[in-house]
Amino acid sequence: MTNSSSSPTSRRWQPRSLALIGLGWAVLQIGGLFTPGLLDDVDSVYIQIAREMLQRHDFVTPTIDGIRFFDKPPLMYWMAAGSMHLFGIHDWAARIPLAVGVLVLLLAVYALGIRLFSAVSPAHAPDRAGLYAALAMATAIGPYLYTRFYIPDILIALWMTLSVHLFLIALERIDERRSPLLPMLGFAAILALSVLTKGLIGLVFPILFVLLYLAITKQLKLLLKLHLLASTAFFLLLAAPWHILAALRNPAIAMPTGVGLPAKAGWAWFYLYNEHIARFLGKRIPHDYGQVPIPLFWLLLVIWLIPWAAFLPAAVLDAVRDLRAAKAANRRFDSDADFSHEGVAPDRTREAALSLLLWPGIILGFFTLSSRQEYYHLPSLPALALLVGSLLAAADCRFTSSDPTAPDLPDRARRQALRGSLYFLVPMGTLLFLLCGYLCLTAHTPRPGAELNDLLSSNPALYNLSLGHVFDLTGSAMGFFRGPLLTVSLCMLFLGPISHLVRRRGRTFIANLLVAASMTGVLLAAHEGLARFYPILGSKGLALDIDAVRKPGDLILIDGELTSGSTLLFYTGQQVLLVNGHVNGPWFGSFWPDAPHIFANDTDLHALWHGPNRVFLLTYHPEARTQNLAPFGAVKYFARSGGKTVLSNR
Repeated sequence: MTNSSSSPTSRRWQPRSLALIGLGWAVLQIGGLFTPGLLDDVDSVYIQIAREMLQRHDFVTPTIDGIRFFDKPPLMYWMAAGSMHLFGIHDWAARIPLAVGVLVLLLAVYALGIRLFSAVSPAHAPDRAGLYAALAMATAIGPYLYTRFYIPDILIALWMTLSVHLFLIALERIDERRSPLLPMLGFAAILALSVLTKGLIGLVFPILFVLLYLAITKQLKLLLKLHLLASTAFFLLLAAPWHILAALRNPAIAMPTGVGLPAKAGWAWFYLYNEHIARFLGKRIPHDYGQVPIPLFWLLLVIWLIPWAAFLPAAVLDAVRDLRAAKAANRRFDSDADFSHEGVAPDRTREAALSLLLWPGIILGFFTLSSRQEYYHLPSLPALALLVGSLLAAADCRFTSSDPTAPDLPDRARRQALRGSLYFLVPMGTLLFLLCGYLCLTAHTPRPGAELNDLLSSNPALYNLSLGHVFDLTGSAMGFFRGPLLTVSLCMLFLGPISHLVRRRGRTFIANLLVAASMTGVLLAAHEGLARFYPILGSKGLALDIDAVRKPGDLILIDGELTSGSTLLFYTGQQVLLVNGHVNGPWFGSFWPDAPHIFANDTDLHALWHGPNRVFLLTYHPEARTQNLAPFGAVKYFARSGGKTVLSNR
């Protein structure tokens, strides 16, 4: 069967669409490179690892604070290190690769949308579905929130999008009696990048997609034509060297007893077993991550696609309907001996529907059965965005062209888009317009010298979740966010009621651009809110205060685990000691004989406090620590921000 969905001319990228995608990306991503500072926890940990790679000239064994860190593969570190090598040791320089990755993802979604849906897009704009899908990915809540800190999941979304597209191109070439070697080598390269981004999970999703797609379409025999030997060899050429070197440089060593570890363990045990198999089973050591309940995990899939989730139910139902119809049509065609497969609409429809249903189904099914965090389904969002894009593009056809093979499609799509707008965007937009406007008008102006942290609640049980601190917000803290609240309120008026009125008048393209533009304003307001919330989430200000007065021999300590103030490492460029912090991230690597002595207990702290060196101690419990340290020397309050205090003995 042919997988071709349009002529080469109709697949051409459109300059206007590229300009819209580029503008949305630049406003949201480039504008967020410079503020706020790095966040404590994984954001600053990943980027500090990249910095230490540069300093040590060792790009095989990651370290944090000088301690081996085997949690993740190296591509994210390499990217940040390469950027900082070019532009200098700056937080914005380390963020550039992720921002560029988002742009490539938007273009990859755009290209796949053209391939799959040019036939249902307006005749004058065959790229319309790809454009809408790219704008949805650029302006939806989830992809934006989870590019505010340096984690790999949005890159996995990119690799998944590219691998699906390359596989479909390979099938097309087989059908056209052309060699699929080139796309399959590209597929292998993408698999290697995916594995080097987030481990073996980057291999599982694309391969499952290929096998299930071929099985469902009864084409498993095509595996023999996909140049598996050449592709596997190319994959190993790219992915294997780092794994081999990491294993050789970090062999198994004797482990302490009574801590749950095997008698001997090294990189291979921790990375291959503990970080993959044990994590899947929820038995990873140490267990330093949250677990999202399955119902919430599925609900978050919809939330992360807001506002475009308004059109998702109808788009999914249409895909299911198209898949069934295409299957029935192909059965009829298969019974016709004179039938020629060239250019058959049911085949093109099945390719799109099956691909975009199977893709998120694999990811959601996998994490439903395994350990899961609230952002693990991000790699499925491009498929859902493409489904939404196809629906909105078909709705545009009512006013520009018609599809002779499905004359009711534009009318049905228009009705579905209107219902999604009326029953989702209008209520949501109206409610948030009123709520944010009310909070903006009634919020008390903070008193001079007040800190946001003084008005927050505390929910430490939720802090293992990536957005756990959001639940600390209280009504009395809204005065710190009056500007962002006003922006969200006004944008929601345009996103909901006004865009719906425009859509009702038949200006569907303008209505969709209004949704994207309004959501851009909302996300910029969210970024500004993050910047104002930053002192609770990061310690850049405290680090700069320390660095301004620090002299050779001065010591920096964190009262607790590393992630309580991991930004101190990056912004001071100095090794940090951990008081009672021998847990989580650097715990396993600390068992190597050459690991630096960065772990201290209260007795060590007391000795350092009355010693000859000046000590800076970041703590969340200044009163208790002051009482504890007073017998050993003077206790000075050096700086305070975001609920964290730096104490000093000088």
